[in-house]
Amino acid sequence: MIKLGAVYLLAGLMFAGFAVLSVRDRENPRRFGNTAFWALVGLSFLAGDRLGDLGNGLLVLGLSLLAGFGQLGRSNPATTSGAERQVLAQRFGNRLFIPALILPVVVGVGVLVLKPIQIGGVALMDPKQATLISLALAVIIGLTTALILLRQPLASPLQEGRRLIDTVSWAALLPQFLAALGAVFALAGVGAQIGHLVTAWLPVDTRLAAVTVYCVGMAAFTMLLGNAFAAFPILTGGVAIPILVNHFGGNPAVVASIGMLSGFCGTLMTPLAANFNLVPPALLEIPDRYAVIKAQVPTAVLMLTVNTVLMYVLAFSR
Repeated sequence: MIKLGAVYLLAGLMFAGFAVLSVRDRENPRRFGNTAFWALVGLSFLAGDRLGDLGNGLLVLGLSLLAGFGQLGRSNPATTSGAERQVLAQRFGNRLFIPALILPVVVGVGVLVLKPIQIGGVALMDPKQATLISLALAVIIGLTTALILLRQPLASPLQEGRRLIDTVSWAALLPQFLAALGAVFALAGVGAQIGHLVTAWLPVDTRLAAVTVYCVGMAAFTMLLGNAFAAFPILTGGVAIPILVNHFGGNPAVVASIGMLSGFCGTLMTPLAANFNLVPPALLEIPDRYAVIKAQVPTAVLMLTVNTVLMYVLAFSR
């Protein structure tokens, strides 16, 4: 049976390749910082289950120290020039899209065709992880197709991948860190404590006040955690369910759906949502790394206001 470990192995080897290429890049003044950072990421994928809690904790601290002290630098490996890319684009035309189109096709085949297959009564792949396994298979097939079609050097995928990951830098790992943080908060009972603090210090004795606290709180906690899915169990368990639903009799479906949308308003306004707000400026080489956030704040504030009004009107209507 193909399990998720195969995907971890593939990802670990990729990051290990980035580390090897980084240490050989003498033009990058922070090459040793890049090497250490991506080597640690690769180690987490390759042997994270063997390191134990202490080992993984030290690994995360190492990643945080390297990023926090600015030890990561941007690489600039040799690649094709703009003129060469234009010539290649004219030569291959729409065939350039073939590797990208292979991805959804292979994922669909994997989930719909390969997932049900059993060999000797054993499933070909782990049914619970069929999508991720199929995605990894699609990447391998798409990459192989691209190498054959475009006739590029075998090292070009790793070099281009290193250039991209160095451009995004530590922000590429932020979603995983924040998702783990949300899970830790939920297990630690932070939601219940938030509920106690809210009822003790904030005026939630009216519906409008309670709705406002929940909606604004979802946006605020999302800004702190960088992820609305991490903030949702904390605020919903601490405020929405005990106060809006149980005490005031609000519709749980309306409360939960608009509450999550309020959290997404916070996503628009925080740099911790790096995959949405920091990665695009980095990839587009925009000088102001916070340009996306600045453009989104007015829309986010307007949406949050509308969400609060809608929840107050719809959650308690009969």
